[in-house]
Order: sequence, then C-alpha cells, then structure tokens
Amino acid sequence: MERGNQSTATEFLLLGFSDPPEHQPFLFVLFLVMYLLTIVGNLMIFCIVRIDPQLHTPMYFFLSSLALVDIVFTSATVPKLLINLLSESKRISFVGCIMQLYVFVALGNLDSLILAMMAYDRYVAICRPLHYSVMMRKTLCVQLLFGAGVIVALHSLLHSIMTARLSFCGANKVHHFFCDLPPLIKLSCSDTSLNVLLLLTETSVLLLFHFLCILFSYVRIVIAILKMRSPDGRYKAFSTCSSHLTVVALQYGPLLFTYIRPSSAYSLNRDIILSVMYTVVAPMLNPFVYTVRNKEVKGALKRAVNKNICLCKN
Repeated sequence: MERGNQSTATEFLLLGFSDPPEHQPFLFVLFLVMYLLTIVGNLMIFCIVRIDPQLHTPMYFFLSSLALVDIVFTSATVPKLLINLLSESKRISFVGCIMQLYVFVALGNLDSLILAMMAYDRYVAICRPLHYSVMMRKTLCVQLLFGAGVIVALHSLLHSIMTARLSFCGANKVHHFFCDLPPLIKLSCSDTSLNVLLLLTETSVLLLFHFLCILFSYVRIVIAILKMRSPDGRYKAFSTCSSHLTVVALQYGPLLFTYIRPSSAYSLNRDIILSVMYTVVAPMLNPFVYTVRNKEVKGALKRAVNKNICLCKN
C-alpha cells in the first residue's frame, strides 16, 4: 500500500459493538453485571480455597490460581469497554493498546495452561493414585505455575513487539471492543505476513499443545474409568472431572476457532461474539460451574458461611 503523506496512527478508536446509541445503556448494564459477577465469583473461589485447609490440595491450588488469573484477564478488557459504552470518543492510545494486547494475550494463555495443569492433576489422581503425593507435590505445582508464567510472558512479548512495529497509516478504527491480534493485523497497512505466520504457527502450536495435553489426559482417564468394576467408583471419577471439562469447553471452543484459522476468515460480528464468550462469559461462569458441580467446594462454602454465622452470634 502506498503510504504517501499518511501518518502512522498514534491512537485507536475501539468501535466495539455496532449497536445504535440507544442500546448502549443496556449493554453497559449487561456487561457491568457480568463483570461484577466475575469478580465476586472468582474472588469467592480464591478466598475459600485459601482459608479452608481441606482444599489445600494441588487441584484447588490450580483452581484458585485460575480464579485469580480470570479476575485480571477480564479486567484487562471489560473496564475499558464499559467506559467506551458511556463515552463518545472510544479512544485508546497506541501504547495503551499494545499494553492491553500484552496483558490479554499473556493471561489468556496462562488461563489455558492452568486448565492443562488441572487436567494433568486429574490424570495423576485417577490413573496413578499411589504416586499422586510424589508427582503432584506442592513445590512442583508452584514450579509448573511459575514456568507457565514465564512462557506466556515471553509469548505475549513477542506478539506485542511484532504488532508495535506495524504501520497503520492513519487508519485507527479497530472494529472490536479491545485490542486483539486479528483486528490489528487486518487494520495495518504494512507487510503483516510475519505476524500472520506467527499467529498461525507459534500461537496455534501453543494453543494446540494446551489442548492436546488436556485431550491426552482425559483419554487416559476415560480408559482408566472404564476399567473400574464399581459403578460408584466410575461415577465418582467422572464427577470429579465434569466441572473441569465444562470449563474447558467454554474456554477452548471460541479460542481455537478465533486463532487457528486464516486471517481472510475474519468476520467482525462473529468474532466479537466469540471474544465475548472467552473474555467475559467463560470467566463469569467458571466459579458457578465449580460451585454447583463440586461437592468439596460447596462443602467449603457452607463451612465458611456457618463459621461467619457463629462469629456473628458470638
């Protein structure tokens, strides 16, 4: 593209949803309620796991980490969306856009890696129960989480640098409600072939690695469960995995479709809906999935409520 006298954009306009202005207050209330539910629900899970000694196990260590990451992950995009729904400018600086992109990509991938760790934890618990205390010791869990943090930080830094070097030639209207890789690549007027290649290879490999780890773990789990002679044992094993599988489905369906495909398949309305699913809906539903379908979490919640009632009476 001929750049001529066009200047590189120093800020972007996050157009977000293309609804008429009269719909903006409704969308603001909707996303505000969803955001508050996300914060309260995940904070509840995090606090319950931390204060209840019966939940001081690797599975719930990863669950509390997932809840904390979900809080920050959602906070990277939704507050700006809420501001834009009440504002006419909808502006975000170039630096602010790159920073939002960095946090979003890093925490989104950390979310996926934690889900993979939780799947591995279930595999060890069901398929190798006698070695569980050795294979899933606390120091190893912390090391896995720290290693995942380093990997996603470097992964996100790579994409942020590659995006920051692009030229936008004055075009600054981002057809999205936050700064994401596909719409920014589509908006750029410079050569984006390397960015697209990284998105289709490095990002896809990382996402597929998470997904295949989960798939491998659950294939082994299903085989082990089917070999159990006791129906009660099979039911208990399946019930311990059902919450995690529900969360995986909510997270990976939209993610895999959004990032593992050619940029020519990008669709404005469809991609915004998919983005809402994994940036807002999934983090909001995760705590409720684990609370409703997990007896141990429900038990810990009841104990915490009863303890507070007793303290109030005294």
